[in-house]
Amino acid sequence: MNILYEENGSFKVGSVMTDNTTSLQIESLSGKRSKIKAASVMLHFSQPEMADFLPQAEMLANDIEVEFLWECCPPDEFGFEDIAAEYFGHQPNSLEAAATLIRLHHAPVYFHKKGKGRYRAAPPEILKAALAGAEKKRLAQELQARFTAQLCNFELPEEFAPQLKQLLYAPERNTLEYKALEDACTASHLSAPHLLQRCGAISSTHDYHLQKFLFENFPSGTDFPPIALSDWDELPMGAANAFSIDDASTTEIDDAFSVERQENGHWRIGVHIAAPALGMPRDSDGDKVALARLSTVYMPGNKITMLPDAAVQAFTLTADRVCPALSMYIEVEPETLAILSYQSRIERVHIAANLRHETLEPLFNEETLTAGKRDYPYAEELLLLWQLVQKLEAGRGKPSDNGNRLDYNFHIENDHVTITNRRRGSPIDKVVSELMILVNCEWGGHLAEHGFPGIYRTQQGGKVRMSTVAAPHQGLGVAQYMWSSSPLRRYVDLLNQRQIIAMLRNEDAPYPKNDTALYAAMRSFDTMYGIYSDFQRNMERYWCLRWLQQQQSQIEGELVIIATVLRENLVVLDDIPLVFRASSLPEQLPPRTRVQLAVTGMDLLDLSLQTRHVATLEAAPAATDAAETDSPATDETSTEDAC
Repeated sequence: MNILYEENGSFKVGSVMTDNTTSLQIESLSGKRSKIKAASVMLHFSQPEMADFLPQAEMLANDIEVEFLWECCPPDEFGFEDIAAEYFGHQPNSLEAAATLIRLHHAPVYFHKKGKGRYRAAPPEILKAALAGAEKKRLAQELQARFTAQLCNFELPEEFAPQLKQLLYAPERNTLEYKALEDACTASHLSAPHLLQRCGAISSTHDYHLQKFLFENFPSGTDFPPIALSDWDELPMGAANAFSIDDASTTEIDDAFSVERQENGHWRIGVHIAAPALGMPRDSDGDKVALARLSTVYMPGNKITMLPDAAVQAFTLTADRVCPALSMYIEVEPETLAILSYQSRIERVHIAANLRHETLEPLFNEETLTAGKRDYPYAEELLLLWQLVQKLEAGRGKPSDNGNRLDYNFHIENDHVTITNRRRGSPIDKVVSELMILVNCEWGGHLAEHGFPGIYRTQQGGKVRMSTVAAPHQGLGVAQYMWSSSPLRRYVDLLNQRQIIAMLRNEDAPYPKNDTALYAAMRSFDTMYGIYSDFQRNMERYWCLRWLQQQQSQIEGELVIIATVLRENLVVLDDIPLVFRASSLPEQLPPRTRVQLAVTGMDLLDLSLQTRHVATLEAAPAATDAAETDSPATDETSTEDAC
């Protein structure tokens, strides 16, 4: 005797060896013997042969019309043999009964299983909804298959156009588009960005990186809402004529300097900081805009400002204007350059000139200072400031700039990039950074003395962090240090400036102790400043690769470059700030070894560079170091902290 039984949701046949009432010993077609429960047996049969039974039953089941079978079903629960008799019009044989069972079992939309061999026809309204769902699923699968086929042929489905940014930067994994893209990526062995680029969806690799950043951090775009600046009281006019020192691309001019000889023979040196806090008090429209952005975002050839242009123009220290400023005046003894006193004021200052690095540095540098040349604007003032800041730097015991480090400048014009460098620690750098360290240290100390909280940069045990409590910054060698000298570009500076102004006016602190808004602003700024810095480094890496492309286009054959080993197979190029892994390097090359590499490929989407080792050259000078190419944003004791 043979049986048809159910096991793990499928039907099988076997020959009964022993019947133990509640269980059976059977032998399968393969000759394997096993024990099954008697409750699993659906029917017994002797004909046809066991090997032919299931194939014939399945063929017969395929001929059964599911809709007609459903119409034959009673409204209540039924057994498969009962409905088989109703369908065939006579008592079913074993094949007909098995075929009916198989058809019922494989049509769960029409027939709901209720027990061993027992079913119930789906109610009409439920069946209608289920069929509609099944049809919808079928159409979706067809659509997904079409999407996948088009993508594999490097054709972009028209339905993808409105969702490209979502698919590239934050895909929803349950969508048909994503599933099709994933299948096509698997078939083509390409990443999603590379596949979509092949399909023509990414026309500009530069825009791919920029739009990713904007999508994640500026989902509503970079336009500003309209804001009105608050009125501020009439300010007294300062006597000084000030000048600023910035590079040519700077439009948010935060700081300027002045030098005056007093009647008593002492020097009075002024450090003047733009004062946007006067027009943007806490919770004003301007404050909300600045808080939403937290910092100006920099990238080669462009920037996204923290403040709208109207606000910047109202407070930037532009030449030939009288500007509101928060000033610190430092009285200096002329012979020893000892600092005798500090005085802070909220005032108007006449900005006489905006000096630019590009024109000033060739005239004001260590060589011209040694030669005693004074044939440039503000030469005497700059000489005095240079002498003072050297004394300030020596007093701190820490250099404000690392002279072994390079700053790189990117100039983008018509998609062509020019990369130049300048070594840090020049007289210009030291004048600006030392005076910024001085005022940030002093204002931070004054706030703490008056019980006003602020946001400080601290460094203890090598770890730099932000704090609302004044604490030492070991890297700069000062008792406390706050960011307050760039209020047009950083929200922390703007917030701290509000505290300083309130202190000078003997008013209540806009942010009292334990104010949750103070802590929230500090945390948000710390997070976003890191994100913005990472983006800046990413875009600098992109333009470094574009620079290499330009060099490649000017020669025939492989482009050969010179790099310096930092550690293991990590190298930095000699001419541009590009750090990458050169996997073909010989093992155990010591740091500072210079190597010759041939460029074999680069990818502007994942920002990678592939090279082949050509030759090992001599060791680089000892001054060359990995730190030389670090972005300022990663160097917590660099000019970035000092400004």
